[in-house]
Amino acid sequence: MVNEAKRIVGFSGAGISTESGIPDFRSPNGIWAKNRTVMFQEFMASYDDRVEYWRQKVAIWPEMKKAIPNDGHHFFVKIDKEGKLLGLITQNIDNMHQKSGLRENKIVELHGTLKNVVCLSCGVKISMDEALKRVEAGELAPQCLICGGFLKPATVSFGQSLSENDLTYAFNLCSECDLFIAVGSSLVVQPAAGFPVLAKNNGAKLVIINRTETCLDSIADLVIHDGIGKTLQALLS
Repeated sequence: MVNEAKRIVGFSGAGISTESGIPDFRSPNGIWAKNRTVMFQEFMASYDDRVEYWRQKVAIWPEMKKAIPNDGHHFFVKIDKEGKLLGLITQNIDNMHQKSGLRENKIVELHGTLKNVVCLSCGVKISMDEALKRVEAGELAPQCLICGGFLKPATVSFGQSLSENDLTYAFNLCSECDLFIAVGSSLVVQPAAGFPVLAKNNGAKLVIINRTETCLDSIADLVIHDGIGKTLQALLS
């Protein structure tokens, strides 16, 4: 399928990152099971909720930062260099696809990135590393040094809207591809879970690689219930 395809779109979820040692969010032992979810509206309304939100993000950033891309990430770099990759849609916020060498303009980060922090008032951006230093120095919920607005990691929280530009880009990719490869996702979160269906309805072949069953297995052309890096490693040679 990869050899025959000319316009491949990749889609990645937490499963590709857990193979690099990054904890997932949704499992029974995941981050959300161990921490209280702070809604976007709560973040905006309460200092205590902003402190809790920052505590959680500061706790997971060092592990994300030191993680190394695996063969699953490198596979998409390979097909990009071969001129076959239209784009990569990811639900992950860990910057791993960029670290693997995939070009920034090929990546759609549906849920944002933890690498950067943005002021919700004036839009200025700083690095997560800079924000981390300020939190460790005692600013438990840092504010913008320019306008005083709330600083927030550039991730999409529950209750916060996804980027319309990113959604449009993702929809266009799914409409134009001839092969859609979904890896490491349970394919239940909307609107992301609708992208494989859209690609399939537009004539693309659908491949799903995930350790457990997904709700879209029945419409896929190929389903592999195994590790992502292990499965794609052979295609890297």
